[in-house]
Amino acid sequence: MPPRAAPARADADKNEPLVADIRLLGRILGDVIREQEGREAYELVERIRQLAVAYRHKHDKEAGKRFDKLLKGLSGEQAVSVIRAFSYFSHLANIAEDRHHVRRREVHERAGSLQPGSLAYCLEHLHQAGVRPNEIAAVLRRGFISPVLTAHPTEVQRKSILDAERAVAGLLEARDRARQAGSERELRDTEALLRARITQLWQTRMLRYSKLTVADEIENALSYYPSTFLRQIPRLYAELEEHLPGEVLPSFLRMGHWIGGDRDGNPNVGAATLHQAMKRQAEVALRHYLTELHELGAELSISLRLTGVSPDMQALAERSPDQNAHRLDEPYRRALTGMYARLAATLHALTGTEALRHAVAPQHPYLAPAELLADLRVIEASLKQHHAEALIAPRLAPLIRAVQVFGFHLATLDLRQSSDQHELALAELLAAARIEPDYAALDEAAKRALLLRLLNDARPLRVIGAAYSEKTLGELATFEAAREALARFGREALRHYIISHTESVSDLLEVALLLKETGLLRGLLAEQAVSDLIIVPLFETIGDLRIAPAIMREFYALPGVRGLVDRSSPGGVGEQDIMLGYSDSNKDGGMFTSSWELYRAEIALVELFDELRQQGPLTLRLFHGRGGTVGRGGGPSYQAILAQPPGTVNGQIRLTEQGEVIASKYAHPEIGRRNLETLVAATLEATLLHPTQSAPKSFLQAAQALSDASFAAYRGLVYGTPGFADYFFASTPIREIAELNIGSRPASRKATRAIEDLRAIPWGFSWGQARVALPGWCGFGSGVEAFLGDEPAQRAKNLALLKRMLKGWPFFRALLSNLDMVLAKADLALAERYVELVEDKKLGKRIFSAIRAEFERTQAALALITGDDKRLAANPSLARSIEHRFPYIDPLNHLQIELMRRYRRTAADDPAMERVQRGIHLSINGIAAGLRNTG
Repeated sequence: MPPRAAPARADADKNEPLVADIRLLGRILGDVIREQEGREAYELVERIRQLAVAYRHKHDKEAGKRFDKLLKGLSGEQAVSVIRAFSYFSHLANIAEDRHHVRRREVHERAGSLQPGSLAYCLEHLHQAGVRPNEIAAVLRRGFISPVLTAHPTEVQRKSILDAERAVAGLLEARDRARQAGSERELRDTEALLRARITQLWQTRMLRYSKLTVADEIENALSYYPSTFLRQIPRLYAELEEHLPGEVLPSFLRMGHWIGGDRDGNPNVGAATLHQAMKRQAEVALRHYLTELHELGAELSISLRLTGVSPDMQALAERSPDQNAHRLDEPYRRALTGMYARLAATLHALTGTEALRHAVAPQHPYLAPAELLADLRVIEASLKQHHAEALIAPRLAPLIRAVQVFGFHLATLDLRQSSDQHELALAELLAAARIEPDYAALDEAAKRALLLRLLNDARPLRVIGAAYSEKTLGELATFEAAREALARFGREALRHYIISHTESVSDLLEVALLLKETGLLRGLLAEQAVSDLIIVPLFETIGDLRIAPAIMREFYALPGVRGLVDRSSPGGVGEQDIMLGYSDSNKDGGMFTSSWELYRAEIALVELFDELRQQGPLTLRLFHGRGGTVGRGGGPSYQAILAQPPGTVNGQIRLTEQGEVIASKYAHPEIGRRNLETLVAATLEATLLHPTQSAPKSFLQAAQALSDASFAAYRGLVYGTPGFADYFFASTPIREIAELNIGSRPASRKATRAIEDLRAIPWGFSWGQARVALPGWCGFGSGVEAFLGDEPAQRAKNLALLKRMLKGWPFFRALLSNLDMVLAKADLALAERYVELVEDKKLGKRIFSAIRAEFERTQAALALITGDDKRLAANPSLARSIEHRFPYIDPLNHLQIELMRRYRRTAADDPAMERVQRGIHLSINGIAAGLRNTG
């Protein structure tokens, strides 16, 4: 690829290392293409790039005609080769950019310039505000911060590709060290290794030829642990402890997962995947500990001939089966050999697999992480007592913290299922037990009464010998697998049972009854019932968000519910998680209304739980179902957390990490730690500095008016425009995405073309691919236009109000910042080319004209409020990144359109179609990589 990624800028010196890295990677990729595909293939790539640039910047009609002619004349083989070239360049540019972010952060840290979002900045900010270390520690002691990795059908990367790209990232880091050392030989060596890795990438298929399985998704998620989470989270704790001397910090930051436990709409998830996920998670954790114990054995070569050990340490060494004569005077090594043998036995007991090394035969296993932790503490105490404290920090301290955080379970696995599936299972159980022949037909009051009666009846529902459907048996089996996993892996292995589409109190009671039926809820509800899992409602649509506070109020008013929550929580302090869905609410009502209804629901829930705390302590923890794109609630986490309504964070937050965002946030260890730091920093600042106060009444009224008008415009366009669904299916690659092997979950809940039935994830992903990004901005322009009005004096007054909201309301400021970003990544000129795929030309022209009009209204509205006509004026680094990327993303869009046209017009059994389809799927991968937060 040609080295033309970055134009000269005033800050060229600062960005020169980035420019150099991109040029280097582009040059090597170009060399590999010439070597592998021939000079003609390379020159074709360059010609297409030049024409795409002309199309973008010059609006040259002749260039456009030549471009179309060239694309139409490409063979399937040529198209695939060109798409691979631009896709890999996007991937390599991402790696270079990530390395530059780390590099710039190191420069700032060396200069003592603290960056917002970093832990150091946060702690300094808190110190300047007069917050004492013990106050910070108090928040962390009651805190719970958890990023939750979810499997959604927008993670288009193969693990093989991710592994090779990690290697490239490591080599760029090595080049920086070589550059600083002035070692020309090391620079040549790293360039040779980069050439090898890029050759590997070129010869590694980017796509899966078989459908991604749940097992694949589990492995993809677990691949981030050895390099990032298991090592970086202990480092983060160590940094906190350094800033809070004398404070003992609990494990408040923990990882969460959905993969293997999220059954909502995924028939491939059940008891078997739950067992598999738990076993593989345990294996990853235990193998990490085994490796660290082995390395500790090499490091702690301390001899009794030279120093002493504590009595407990000596006893630990004596208990070891290691009787090697060479180690009789080395108690730490003997002890660690015994601990390794016990942990090897634990690995076998929990996962059925074997450790890599066996100095002695596996011994009796550790029954719980606390036992391993106790042995590690013995070693730590002995080292402290005998002037060897310096040996603790490098490896022993991170291992101790890792065991505290990750236990034997690695991450908390959430269970999730749709409320209608619980109803179906219970209806069958009740009918077979002759309790209620048609449970689904009961009204809400009757359902509640029946469910409460059964929750206070000690008898089970299942009838021995009754024939139940596979679906019901599968539901029950998953609950039973959860009970077994808790017994096997500990209380932190499973904490939450999430109910999708929670629309009534009976939805919560149904899960409680299924928990009781499978031994996860014990005792009668009205007496001493205890639940092993927190029942978590998920409020997703606009309508669900509006009734969320009423549902929770009525639920807690039921006899026995508050006692159940209190008794089921550690320490007797009730914990209630409530999940808020960003994706479906956005698809339902548009970006502004979704954000506003989420804000309102959060405030109402905080007020409700303030009331409930009058009966005793009770923790509310909001779980934010944010996606990668702004259209699904994405955007910078730091801004989002600081913009939360007052009282909603309070040291407690869970949020999903989905799709492409997982790779971009956590594939690189340093970037991963920065993102984890950001979550902790934002949570501390939101809790202790109270950056958001109750908004003035005028702000709230204006937001409601904007929401009403935005909602009407969005619904009118998406749901009220005849033919809009047909337009969407024709003008975006939704059909091709559904065929792509990028997720184990179907793209649609039902076999229809109704937008209502389409999952929010492929909905947003498809609009992003077509460069419309409609879910991230649609409706806002009309909302502002309606709010401002036509009368000049009123218009000026209302505009002044919106400007005050931008300046003084973090919620509104974060929303407009995200809107600014999504508008910058959209490209209506390119999007218009996708309209050519709509067979009904009048329909295509009519609907695209409506989309363009709303886009222009939104652009104008944002410029009016912010005073900036240019996008990303306040974020020049992102603006540069986008400017550099577009010349390499645009060709992928043009090629995608051409191949989609061929694919849709050719018989399915045409042998040429396999390559065309592969080209489309490769373009989807490349565009997703180029735009980054498209998941």
